[in-house]
Amino acid sequence: MKQLTCFLIWLFVSEARAFEIPTSGLPEFAEYGDLVELAPGKFQFVPENRRYQRSVSEESGEIVEDVDQVTLYSYKVQSTITSRMASTVIQARVVNNSPQPQSAVFDVQIPKGAFISNFSMTVDGTTFMSSIKEKTVGRALYSQARAKGKTAGLVRSRALDMENFKTEVNILPGAKVQFELHYQEVKWRNLGSYEHRLHLQPGRLAKHLEVDVWIIEPQGMRFLHVPDTFDGHFDGVPVISKGHQKAHISFKPTVAQQRKCSSCSETAVDGELVVMYDVNREEKAGELEVFNGYFVHYFAPDNMDPIPKNILFVIDVSGSMWGIKMKQTVEAMKTILDDLRAEDQFSVVDFNHNVRAWRNDLVSATKTQTADAKKYIEKIQPSGGTNINEALLRAIFILNEANNLGLLDPNSVSLIILVSDGDPTVGELKLSKIQKNVKQNIQDNISLFSLGIGFDVDYDFLKRLSNDNRGIAQRIYGNQDTSSQLKKFYNQVSTPLLRNVQFNYPHMSVMDVTQNSFHNYFGGSEIMVAGKVNPDKLDQLQSIITATSANTELVLETLAEMDDLEDFLSKDKHADPDFTRKLWAYLTINQLLAERSLAPSAAAKRKITRTILQMSLDHHIVTPLTSMVIENEAGDERMLADSPPQDHSCCSGALYYGSKVAPSSVPSWANPAPTAMIPMPVIGAPVVETTPPTHVMRVENDPHFIIYLPKSQKNICFNIDSEPGKILNLVSDLESGILVNGQLVGAKKPKNKKLSTYFGKLGFYFQSEDMKVEISTENITLSRGSHRSILSWSDTAHVINQRVLVSVKKVRTVTITLDREMSFSVLLHRVWKKHPTNVDFLGIYIPPTNKFSPNAHGLLGQFMNEPKIHIFNERPGKDPAKPEAIMEVKGQKLLVTRGLQKDYRTDQVSGTDVPCWFVHNSGKGFIDGQYKDYFVPQLYTFLKWP
Repeated sequence: MKQLTCFLIWLFVSEARAFEIPTSGLPEFAEYGDLVELAPGKFQFVPENRRYQRSVSEESGEIVEDVDQVTLYSYKVQSTITSRMASTVIQARVVNNSPQPQSAVFDVQIPKGAFISNFSMTVDGTTFMSSIKEKTVGRALYSQARAKGKTAGLVRSRALDMENFKTEVNILPGAKVQFELHYQEVKWRNLGSYEHRLHLQPGRLAKHLEVDVWIIEPQGMRFLHVPDTFDGHFDGVPVISKGHQKAHISFKPTVAQQRKCSSCSETAVDGELVVMYDVNREEKAGELEVFNGYFVHYFAPDNMDPIPKNILFVIDVSGSMWGIKMKQTVEAMKTILDDLRAEDQFSVVDFNHNVRAWRNDLVSATKTQTADAKKYIEKIQPSGGTNINEALLRAIFILNEANNLGLLDPNSVSLIILVSDGDPTVGELKLSKIQKNVKQNIQDNISLFSLGIGFDVDYDFLKRLSNDNRGIAQRIYGNQDTSSQLKKFYNQVSTPLLRNVQFNYPHMSVMDVTQNSFHNYFGGSEIMVAGKVNPDKLDQLQSIITATSANTELVLETLAEMDDLEDFLSKDKHADPDFTRKLWAYLTINQLLAERSLAPSAAAKRKITRTILQMSLDHHIVTPLTSMVIENEAGDERMLADSPPQDHSCCSGALYYGSKVAPSSVPSWANPAPTAMIPMPVIGAPVVETTPPTHVMRVENDPHFIIYLPKSQKNICFNIDSEPGKILNLVSDLESGILVNGQLVGAKKPKNKKLSTYFGKLGFYFQSEDMKVEISTENITLSRGSHRSILSWSDTAHVINQRVLVSVKKVRTVTITLDREMSFSVLLHRVWKKHPTNVDFLGIYIPPTNKFSPNAHGLLGQFMNEPKIHIFNERPGKDPAKPEAIMEVKGQKLLVTRGLQKDYRTDQVSGTDVPCWFVHNSGKGFIDGQYKDYFVPQLYTFLKWP
């Protein structure tokens, strides 16, 4: 199954009822009278005004023969693109056909950078609508009235250009659910065309699956292309209709057509529907459109000779680039060097802990020189650390010196392209200082472009670095084709046609213009400028653009034809009459977000923040400063769509359906919402606002043990107060041959006459593999027999040894997995080295599993076989925020106190609050024996239990 991060909605539905087809929802579409139907039989390139014979498909209302526990009744997607402003609506309806509650996951991915504008859902007759609030206001409203068993959130994705919306819902048997999500985005021209991608992942057969894409472009469409992204499975299904200024793509496979094979119950609809097109461009500066008080200026001249370029390639060759990443980078660089033109100049700087240059000055891109550079690159052997600061300063020096000596063509452009997969580990380590050094040394005629490779690179830093120096940044991941992505990125930024592009609107009373000057214009792309127009000054709408092309100063003029545009849009029911306002808001907010990250002072940042916030509220869109509050009509149930840190190591995509669950409960592995979502059951107790991830057993801080009991769905906590150097047994399972021990370290000095202790070292032993893994705050040591390997916390690595997989995530986590059935996660907590008290320490997380033997023991291992507990007589405690109760366990009655502990997996700095019942006296009565019974003499000694 494909591993995709996801827009998740967990559904617990039961007894089936008739699912009536509502008359509202996504509108039905009649075809345009002037459109020409094209190629229903194949995905293909469609030149203007050609016609193909339409094939006949089966009726769309086919009955699904399979009796599913959960039925996806309909899955509908509608996109409307008006002058590059795209609005998309995704709607799904689900009904349960089982007498038992069921789990289901609804998955929608949206393009990175798109703004969510609306979300609604109807759960068994109760409708939840959304509103946009300032982030702190939204969180306060959520804490006042939360939705029972429902959560929502906007999260980041590992996908290259995707984000995800996440929500969870628990509903009673026999219920039905409808979801509807709205988002908007701007279509940017890239390599000569616009590309609209819709991620279709219904997860199973849908009784009604409909996708409609409407394109309305007043400039007229030069071509339309719908590539085959489903390996020919849907030949004969898409219907493509195209006129001069508008087009319609319809994708409505029947149930039979959705099947992977004629007898399969799985759906073949799992991928992207891609639409590519470009608009007609006359021999002028661009297109100026004015509508409803806003103007948008599109500028993308073609057929111009490229400007000569001076380019420095700065390539990371540190040890983390070893293997496929380096191989693909070398292959891409060889192709890129072949693409250089004779009038271009270049050099190559490669760096690890040291910095080298192929040539210390720029050389012409002759065949001899490029061949020599390719030989140099082929011989690179990655090793060592990462000195980004010195590498960039060396590249800047080479370009600055060439410019100062008059060696550069005055009409050329100078570029630095940085390719790196990690943070600095050598030389200057402070990112803000590197940014400052680059800014102070780089000349105004140089652009810096950054390409980050992998999951661990600080992409925000690369974006700031490039945005601050007239460039852009892009990120690719190690599991993708690095070579093709690098070549694509180079093609985007390496064909400058114009430089010093300046937009002026001499006769227009314009306000709030997004941007009116650009350093360089690159072929195949497009510049958009938007602003407000005074409606009283619409008599002469003109733009004058000045720029430099090759060896010529250009002055280009554009006039707006407002009457024709207004008449054209008014006659089209699918055209968005609000497109200019939306496009202006989208461009302006994105520009302000970039300016905010580069604000020179706190006061300037606050001013920009206020502007972004007000625009986000005015235009009803989710941005980094706002939250979406989703509530029912009565306002007594609320959900919050926010941007919390997320752990993306899980999340397989699409619409998934789980196993049966108890009617009155939520399965611990199916629903990440724990008991923390329910207020403490004592009058006067505070509401706990938290949504931690899937339940685990965990040990954190000094040390706090949190034991999750799946059957009881309770978290039970206790502390161990011991002394530095002692080794505690956490898991001891002789039958399975699995051992986990932890050695304590002490704080630098006592606090309030108490010396805190933490886990400073953890040892894992897998007897059948004869493999030991020792994790300290300094490094990770893997031993098998006489063979030893040592990894640093600054590494990112995956080591497989027979059944054991060890994964290191740089300066964050180590995950040990046995047979894909049992896992252990260790978190590294770094503290300030000069802190007077605190020291670095480790936290350990173990998900519940039935793979241990019945005789497993240890402070954590004994709870793999869950004891029965009964908590009663809940009452206010001495502290009103901490209720007390009696817990009956193992034949004893213990006083327990309700409190909070921390889970640091999603927020490594502040942690996520986890409510639990606290057992006093180092867990006495809850653990077998006393905590001193769990001392062992060596890190790899099994516990001898009586």
